[in-house]
Formats: sequence, structure tokens, C-alpha cells
Amino acid sequence: MPYKIKDYSFEQAKKLNVDIKPSRVKNKKIDVFKDGKKIASIGDSRYKDFPSYIESDGLGYATKRRSLYKSRHKKDLNSGAGYYANKILW
Repeated sequence: MPYKIKDYSFEQAKKLNVDIKPSRVKNKKIDVFKDGKKIASIGDSRYKDFPSYIESDGLGYATKRRSLYKSRHKKDLNSGAGYYANKILW
């Protein structure tokens, strides 16, 4: 079942001036586009993200998971796909 992009992610993408669509890449959630050109595939569809945790477990738990994600992926948060995953999904 393809990932359903949450409103949170659309809002975050708008802030970054990028477009997002459900990914066509196996096990990825979202494809990110800038000026019509694909620049990244982000998020593993087998795992939850910040808005998914909010829906299923509430804001408090989602915030804790966000913190753990950011510490676990610290080296990837400032460039490439890691940057977009951080900004759009977390």
C-alpha cells in the first residue's frame, strides 16, 4: 500500500519551495521535486515519521521519536535526501 502523504509534509515542502508526490521507488515514501526535476526520494515506507506518530500515538510520543531520529541521523540532516527527510517528514 503506497504511503499517504500527510498535510504536515505538504506544509513543510511548501516552506522549502519544493513539490512532493508519492514515491515510485520501492520502500520510499515521497519523491521531492524542485522546478519539475526530481531531487530526492525520502522516507522508508516501512517506518513511521513524525506526523504518523502523532496520528497513532499522540504528540508527546511523536516528539520523543523525532528527537531520537534527529540524534540517530545527525550526520545526514544538512544535505541531500537526509536534509529533505528531516525537514519534510520530521
